[in-house]
Amino acid sequence: MVNFEKKIVHFTTEKLASLEKIYRLNLINSCTGFKSANLLGTLSKEGQTNVAVFSSITHLGSKPPLVGFVLRPTTVPRDTYKNIKETQYFTVNHIHADIISDAHHTSASYPYDISEFDQTNLEPEYLNNFYAPYVKGCKVQLGCQFLNEYEIKENNTLLLVSRVVELHIDDAIIQNDGWLDLTQADTVTINGLDGYARTEKLERFSYQKPKI
Repeated sequence: MVNFEKKIVHFTTEKLASLEKIYRLNLINSCTGFKSANLLGTLSKEGQTNVAVFSSITHLGSKPPLVGFVLRPTTVPRDTYKNIKETQYFTVNHIHADIISDAHHTSASYPYDISEFDQTNLEPEYLNNFYAPYVKGCKVQLGCQFLNEYEIKENNTLLLVSRVVELHIDDAIIQNDGWLDLTQADTVTINGLDGYARTEKLERFSYQKPKI
């Protein structure tokens, strides 16, 4: 019987620091697991639209409904950040499998006066008189209002905290208890910086109580 032994690669602090830049970026961005895949839509005070892919959107609380996301250092222009700080509003739109190529292209660095909507097949739509544009066709859409920001001094990034003020959700994916079956929405996830994957629901469990 052949004995296949696992080969484990061990990365120490020193080894991580010595890695080639792109290899290190891919490794560290992948090692924490799958991340959310969203498009953030904003509108400047002058009426310039912007849409950008983000993988750091996370749930912070349900009452009030809060989300947070991390912005890299603002030592270079960040159009999404600028628009949010000036207008307070933005949208979060789940990326689905049919738009992953265009969604990922929004990570390209365009000048402020060029909208990523114009450089892709993504379309803005304005719902319920909300200030910022949603991405048409996304089955889960959040309208958010900026509340506060917190500096993460260890790497000069920012954590932005915002309130969810409205939701637009395809009725077909909402279950009787309010749970969203995101597999039915074909919502994708991000592996690392540039890998996109579908998910498969394995099981859903009931609220767990101690066995004793």
